[in-house]
Amino acid sequence: MNHQLTLIVNELAPHIGIVTACRLIGRSRATHHRHLHPVAPMPRKPRSAPASALDADERAAILELMNTGEYAELPPAQIWARELDAGRHHCSISTMYRILRAAGQAGERRRQATHPAKTVPGLVAHAPSQVFTRDITKVRGPAKGVWFHAYVIIDIFSRYVVGHTVERAESAERAREFVADAIERNGLVPETVHADRGTSMTSRKVSQLLLDLGVVRSHSRPRVSNDNPYSEANFKTIKYTGDFPGSFDSLAHAREWFEAFIAYYNHEHRHSGIGYHTPASVHFGTAGQVRDQRAVTLARAYTAHPERFGRRPTPPEIPTTAWINDPTKRRETEPHSS
Repeated sequence: MNHQLTLIVNELAPHIGIVTACRLIGRSRATHHRHLHPVAPMPRKPRSAPASALDADERAAILELMNTGEYAELPPAQIWARELDAGRHHCSISTMYRILRAAGQAGERRRQATHPAKTVPGLVAHAPSQVFTRDITKVRGPAKGVWFHAYVIIDIFSRYVVGHTVERAESAERAREFVADAIERNGLVPETVHADRGTSMTSRKVSQLLLDLGVVRSHSRPRVSNDNPYSEANFKTIKYTGDFPGSFDSLAHAREWFEAFIAYYNHEHRHSGIGYHTPASVHFGTAGQVRDQRAVTLARAYTAHPERFGRRPTPPEIPTTAWINDPTKRRETEPHSS
């Protein structure tokens, strides 16, 4: 802008004079002459260090002090105060900060918590009793603030509930007993048991039990419910069934209701994920016979009324694998951190 004003004044000056030209554009004549003949800047004299400044050796010694094992994670104010209490004064707190900044150490000095990346659990079962998944859900008790805890273990291939119980609270000892009892009653030890990261699920007692049995332990990533889909789906089925109580009158009532529901779920409920067979039928190996009988029934219906079918009907297939985080159905992602 100043350059443009200078050019305008220079163009007008031969005709009306510099004073009039400056007045017309609202510019001071002194400012105009200053821009025409700028004064060369005077070189600045180097600023001498104040008498109170620390020399290089003193600054190095203070930096070394602040990086000792005793002080490495403390802020300068803490170091200053502790040294003062010990009868030593090196410099002010602000000078300590300046020394740290000059050394590139002005950030957080405390050791920060780090958490290892949690890998995506990828589990596959080709038959029953290979992979179990377990979880706990809370159900309302008889009064406000009273909750019961339902423990459930599911076989991911057959969807069969191999164990369940309802307790007043979560307990590592009860969780260990529950898992041991479910595996014993199943008759076969699974290859893997998967669970979320609840305290009873990751307790030392349960971990030691699985280790003694030679079972691989698998856990969901923190706050990723999709890593335990079979348990989550089972709990949704339980809580959305028509006669699920809004609350249970007692622990005995909760146990009685769950006993009846699990019996129905295992032996009567036709599960869409396993070709509309019951979990018990798939778990104990009778689903193939049931499917063959279904095929006979459908063939007979087709023969009687082929016009009612677009094509020859076949019963639903029984899946040959069950996955937790099937890699063919999800994009590859980086491990999740907590």
